[in-house]
Amino acid sequence: MQPSTQKLIHSFAALADLGQEVANPGDFNDMVRTSLHLLLGTLAIRRGAVVECAGSDDDLGCVAVWGLGHNYEQSLRLDSPEREAFLNGHSLELGTEQHNHAFTGFLTRFGPKLRQQAIELVSPMVVQGKLTGLVLLGGKATGEPFSAGDLEVVRAMVRHIGVGINAHRLLVQVEQRAEENRRLYEDLRAIYRDTVRAFAAAIDIKDKYTQGHSERVGKYSEIIAREMGWDDEQAEGIAIAGYLHDIGKLVVERDIINAPYKIDAKSSNELNRHPVAGYEILAPIQHPYADIPLMARYHHERLDGRGYPDGLRGDQIPLGAKIVALADSFDAMTTDRPYRRRCAFPDVIQDFRRNTGSQFDPKVVAALCRALLKEIRGETRERRILKMLGKDYINSDQAIPALLELLAELDWEPHSVAAGGAQG
Repeated sequence: MQPSTQKLIHSFAALADLGQEVANPGDFNDMVRTSLHLLLGTLAIRRGAVVECAGSDDDLGCVAVWGLGHNYEQSLRLDSPEREAFLNGHSLELGTEQHNHAFTGFLTRFGPKLRQQAIELVSPMVVQGKLTGLVLLGGKATGEPFSAGDLEVVRAMVRHIGVGINAHRLLVQVEQRAEENRRLYEDLRAIYRDTVRAFAAAIDIKDKYTQGHSERVGKYSEIIAREMGWDDEQAEGIAIAGYLHDIGKLVVERDIINAPYKIDAKSSNELNRHPVAGYEILAPIQHPYADIPLMARYHHERLDGRGYPDGLRGDQIPLGAKIVALADSFDAMTTDRPYRRRCAFPDVIQDFRRNTGSQFDPKVVAALCRALLKEIRGETRERRILKMLGKDYINSDQAIPALLELLAELDWEPHSVAAGGAQG
């Protein structure tokens, strides 16, 4: 095989290795150092360095070095003439007096130092019409000058290194933008949550007897959903649905909402309009969570079909609406209303036992009971339900057996709470 053919094959192999290295998503500095080493090894060059355009495209700083000492530093600054020459793909050979006149200023400023460091060739990395940096190369180990073929190999490999550096820049930019977008998204979600809570407060202000009801329903709904294994986004969505479930009451007369007695059939029909009104208010809005309008519409539906407004039965009712329905009823039972005092906790358990399967979904009831049992037993660091219920509402000695008995009736294994351990 001819020496020239061997050299060509060797160069192609080096380019293939360099392509793999540039495409490697690993450490940036390792990529540049290895790429430089491949370039030097291909032409048996003793020393070299890669300088990258810094914040300003006219400033260049060293990012990889070989054979010039561990403490080697090279800071270059380009003026317009040499910058244009490099952008046009011209290399600078310091070992010859023949060079582009555009490099005169560059040689005046940096030539002596580069010659002292035995740098003989400066080759630009140009990617997509932009100067990524320069590669500084020493002489060949044989002492021979660079041939036209050598310069072609250098240009090809330098272009590969430039592509790798440019790709890294783009990746960093993408990551920065992704982080900025993530922060913006979190800010928007926070604003959305705050807006929803403000709406919930506005809803409850209309009813002087149930202020805080919508927020408590949102929190109870989230707790139930998490106990049922819903992920963070789903749990947050059901909390929002809980906050907004009564938004339709904004169209109901205040006198009906605040009546200090059980209302008549006419007023009851007016009040019962609020699920449909809530759906109509929420449906045109682009929500970040799915089905929130449906949660408002269906939170008074019952499993036995005796609910309203659509008389849905069983699985026709979305699970989220079943969760909000139980959270709504639980808060209604455990807070004072204008026409009655709140129920004692044993009476709440009896209501669950009486209405589970007809009004409430057994799995949803079991989830609320499990969450409450964990809080009473101290198996969770936060006691969100107990805090909302208030001090001394629950007698733990009575509540634990009652909850365990109800859970057993719902075919729940008691040991699953004990195995849960503390949660955040």
